[in-house]
Amino acid sequence: LQKIIQDYTFETFEAKAMWQRIIKESAQAFVSDQAHWFFIGGQVGAGKTHICTAIVNELMKQGKQALYMLWREEVVKLKSFVGDGKEYLKVIEPFKTKEVLYIDDLFKTEKGKSPSTTDITIAFEILNARYQDKDLITIISCEKVIKELLLIDEAIASRIFEKTKGYCTQLNQNHHMNIRMREREKYE
Repeated sequence: LQKIIQDYTFETFEAKAMWQRIIKESAQAFVSDQAHWFFIGGQVGAGKTHICTAIVNELMKQGKQALYMLWREEVVKLKSFVGDGKEYLKVIEPFKTKEVLYIDDLFKTEKGKSPSTTDITIAFEILNARYQDKDLITIISCEKVIKELLLIDEAIASRIFEKTKGYCTQLNQNHHMNIRMREREKYE
């Protein structure tokens, strides 16, 4: 996050449309309420990483220790240690215990593919540990909404849903919400 944390703030989050204002207000309320779990899922390019990074930024300003987990990269590393029990426990432990964990793009896969059984097992291990520790803050962005996560693993999805309470934002698939593509009309 070092490269983007200065740029991805609440101040720089574009909130022109109602759905953007809802995202921003929810994220700011999450920080103010000192809640413990935040989830935003759905449409690609709608600012999920931006808003989650802004949350982490604010929490670090409050003196909290944070760990960033880009799912696709970190799960590959974790899977490489699965066969070595001691090393695996050492490598996965920070994700289970850090005061603030931000999982970016949970279950990100190639289009149309499902996460592997090992991906699901690792996600459950991390999220269940954090679920059981009432004081840990967990922030999750995902291209899937809760309904889709339920199809992947009900235990994971239900834990996320329960712990996020009023901080579960789900964005329907709508390519007009992809801010990266806002000038696409020029090329169509």
